[in-house]
Amino acid sequence: MKKRHTKSTRRSGRLQTVTLCISTALVLILLGLVVFFTLTGRNLSAYVKENLQVTMMLEQDMTDNEAQTIMRSIAQRPYIKTIHFISKESALKDAAKQMGADPSTFTDGVNPFSSSIELTLTSDYANNDSLVWISKELKKYPKVSDISYQKDLIEAVNRNLTKIGMAMLVLAILLTFVSFSLINNTVRLGIYARRFSIHTMKLVGASWGFIRRPFVWSAVGVGVIAALLACVVLGCGIYALYQYEPEIVTLVTWREMLITGLSVLLCGIVITVICANISVNRFLRMKAGDLYKI
Repeated sequence: MKKRHTKSTRRSGRLQTVTLCISTALVLILLGLVVFFTLTGRNLSAYVKENLQVTMMLEQDMTDNEAQTIMRSIAQRPYIKTIHFISKESALKDAAKQMGADPSTFTDGVNPFSSSIELTLTSDYANNDSLVWISKELKKYPKVSDISYQKDLIEAVNRNLTKIGMAMLVLAILLTFVSFSLINNTVRLGIYARRFSIHTMKLVGASWGFIRRPFVWSAVGVGVIAALLACVVLGCGIYALYQYEPEIVTLVTWREMLITGLSVLLCGIVITVICANISVNRFLRMKAGDLYKI
């Protein structure tokens, strides 16, 4: 009879551990998604900003050699991401291809286009405040007639990216709170079943630290297992996303996946350990009579 009771207790304990691991893993998946989308959102922000184009219009009498000299000088600037020279001949060919006719036929054979330099900026400088002084600096070069960029588009992009960033921050805070609450309740249920064992150890003179230790180590184990399960699910999700859209590799790198995995592992361990400490301390402070009332 006693053996049957012991087996039943062990089976119940294992079932509680499995339930705790699965419940914690589900919560960590949500938390991992927030971390992942926050990181990819930052990469998306940089990607969009670094594809905003700035055009330097050059005067008609500037030669290609002079333009190449200016390009080499500009390329050394810290705010330059990419730089590309478009000659007058290339501009004329592109226009003829788009129009279906040679524009020079309407200007007595004279090429109406001037050469230009197209450049993109690093994400830190792709905002209107930086572009004001960058434009002034670029205009100081000889034979630069104008600097053009889509001011309204840049303002709209930065404004929308700021809103998305704030929304992700609020969501991260809310999910962290919800995650802590759910994991805390799950851990508390597991420790609740052993509240009388805790009280018995306290009666025989065991210190609170000694009583807490096995629960804390058990919480660490649950946190690690749950984090690994969550990482597997997240990894499968990222792989499925890559299969659906291979271009996602421009936003998702090994760095983002590593940070997400480590964040999930750290959160799994830290949250479960904190919750285990809170729950065990709660039962340690209770008197024997109170254990029957909860």
